[in-house]
Amino acid sequence: MSLQGAVRRSFMALQDQRAAWRSVLVECDPLMESLGNLGQQMKALSRVRVSDTPLRAFPDLQERLQFQLLQAVDLLLQRLRDRMSRLQAIRDSVGGHVSAVLQLYQDSADSLDVAVATQRSSVAPSLADMLEWLQDAERFYRRQFLQRKTLLLTLRRDDRAQLEGAANAWRSLDSPDAEQQITDNLCRLAFFLEAQ
Repeated sequence: MSLQGAVRRSFMALQDQRAAWRSVLVECDPLMESLGNLGQQMKALSRVRVSDTPLRAFPDLQERLQFQLLQAVDLLLQRLRDRMSRLQAIRDSVGGHVSAVLQLYQDSADSLDVAVATQRSSVAPSLADMLEWLQDAERFYRRQFLQRKTLLLTLRRDDRAQLEGAANAWRSLDSPDAEQQITDNLCRLAFFLEAQ
């Protein structure tokens, strides 16, 4: 397998995985918003004394409502964990491609001239640049996954304030500059990726 071919395949896989990553994050946004809404409902329920309302005729209503809200939180957290599994698979795929390319590079490093590795052309950046971009992308997905997984692991179903702020905390993890850098790098590689 040629190093150039492996780099090309890695960037093509990165394009696909980037689209899949964005798709999963788009699926997560309404789930996080729903968690916030449930947190608000739990807060409102805690402020109401059902015994002082016409609903006092329904025994255990407040406990039942609280139970229903907690079940809804559990369901949303499970759906988010499912999405995190998909994000982990994407992260692992990107990491696997980058590791394979770096291993191939290390195996051929002795026979690879430095001038060749740093030479740019009109249709392709240098091999050194492309390897760096792959590592940057792998680092981005690894860090994003860990931050988002950590956030989900810290969410407690009975912490109303935490649930209310979950969507904002999730959005705060977005890194548009790093994502734009990956997009820019893929644009720089358009001719290289099309070349056979």
